[in-house]
Amino acid sequence: MPPTLASLVHHSALKLRVHAGEERLATPVRWAHASELADPVPYMEGGELLLITALKLDAEDPEAMRRYVRRLGQAGVVGLGFAVGVHYETIPDALVNAAEEEGMPLLEVPRRTPFLAISKAVSAAISAEQYQAVTAGFAAQRELTKHALSDGPAGLLTALAGQVGGWAALYDATGAVAAAAPDWAARRAARLTPEVRRLHARTPPASLVVGGDPDRVELHTLGTSRRPRAALAVGTEAPLGTAERYAVHSAIALLTLTTERSRSLHEAEQRVGAAVLRMLLAGEPEHARTVAGSLYGDLLDAPYRLILVEAASATAARAHADGRTVPHGASPPRPRTGAPYGAALVRPGEPPAGPLAALAEHVEAAAARAGEAVLAVPDGERLVLLTTDGGAAADACVGYAAALDRARATEQALAGGTDEPVMGLSAPAGPIAAATAYRQAEQALSVARRRGRALVEHEEVATGSVVQLLADDAVRAFADGLLRALREHDATGRGDLVASLRAWLSRHGQWDAAAAELGVHRHTLRYRMRRVEEILGRSLDDPDVRMELWLALKATTGTE
Repeated sequence: MPPTLASLVHHSALKLRVHAGEERLATPVRWAHASELADPVPYMEGGELLLITALKLDAEDPEAMRRYVRRLGQAGVVGLGFAVGVHYETIPDALVNAAEEEGMPLLEVPRRTPFLAISKAVSAAISAEQYQAVTAGFAAQRELTKHALSDGPAGLLTALAGQVGGWAALYDATGAVAAAAPDWAARRAARLTPEVRRLHARTPPASLVVGGDPDRVELHTLGTSRRPRAALAVGTEAPLGTAERYAVHSAIALLTLTTERSRSLHEAEQRVGAAVLRMLLAGEPEHARTVAGSLYGDLLDAPYRLILVEAASATAARAHADGRTVPHGASPPRPRTGAPYGAALVRPGEPPAGPLAALAEHVEAAAARAGEAVLAVPDGERLVLLTTDGGAAADACVGYAAALDRARATEQALAGGTDEPVMGLSAPAGPIAAATAYRQAEQALSVARRRGRALVEHEEVATGSVVQLLADDAVRAFADGLLRALREHDATGRGDLVASLRAWLSRHGQWDAAAAELGVHRHTLRYRMRRVEEILGRSLDDPDVRMELWLALKATTGTE
């Protein structure tokens, strides 16, 4: 406890007596300072016990004393010590009355008690209080370290909450609550997620104090990297004291060590994960299990989903690097002939950045909260995810994509959306079907690009209509080229070959039914179909020709 006026009054060696302000003796004293200036306020910081002999004061003038005491109180002076037997044998009544009116503690200092003795007593008490705080801080550090080693972050938070007499919470990289102590604090901590996310945007180390309703909360980033990996919240009813501050700083250091160690382990896990995924894609599930050990739990044995994620501008950038033109939404080149699909593509890479990093953190945090394994492998400009079918990580991907689609629909997405992640989700698969799952995810990714969606599931593509796949710039270009000569013929007014061809194909080559639909004689329709064959130089008896023409007509529907 810091020294107070009461502790000085009770100090047996000082022999101080109280003449006014007895109700405020519990006020802490920051320092004892002697000054004979008529106005010492410019040299005060607040919290001082001012020691005077009234050498330059008219201590018997009531109005002068009122002004003097009032000004001291406004400056934060917590008490007056008046030495008797120097210039005045007793404390003048004018000063006593002024102190009583202001509620200012007024202490009588006997002649045999030097001011220096009071200053030393205050200094000794402050030093003792600081020593106790440091000692308590070191004890808290030992206690926190013990809990961190034996019980992990959750145990450390419990110990920290007890040290500060409040609550503590740990947030992951996404701003979600990873742990809290006591348990009731999880809901309180969750309300601070927006503030934690804003704190993550600052250059670490960074901290933030959030108002006092219902408590005062300090937020601190954890980690030494440019992008914080976690954050700590500490909630108390009042500002932290010295001992509590030591405890918080110790917790930050310990959690930072844990975070950095976790990051190194995470990078090592990613390298192992890349090797495991390559083995799965190469059709070697048993070798993959051997390498993975217990690292990914039951992920390799249960039905899983493979998810391919790519930033929206990645395909164009890859095509530019190859010196070729790739239509929007096209897939990357297949691996060399004879290699399992995807085996040559997946390779260890740098940690994902930008939107891929945000998605990876979101998915891994969801998996961690659910206690399930997830395999996340950076692959150049892509991210490959292996998640439990129906698990929290897969649901997190779907939810993340749904939020992106809603943002686009309400024009809240980033301008152009070029850096938003686009995802393809495979059907449920087992260890021996990893290559098939990779191919399915890539097909779904391509469709997601064409449709301007954040995520497409392969099952959605497989159960849909093939006509939807014709909405592609390359397909339209082919269709326009195939039908151009017919449209140019129709533009001269010499017949309606395109409409006739559509009616004939839709009626499966039945002349009477197609002619009736067009409102022409069947001989007229036969003549038009011969003209189609002459203009195109292709026979309508060939089923491949009929198929290509029908798909070309469907691809250009709505553009004519």
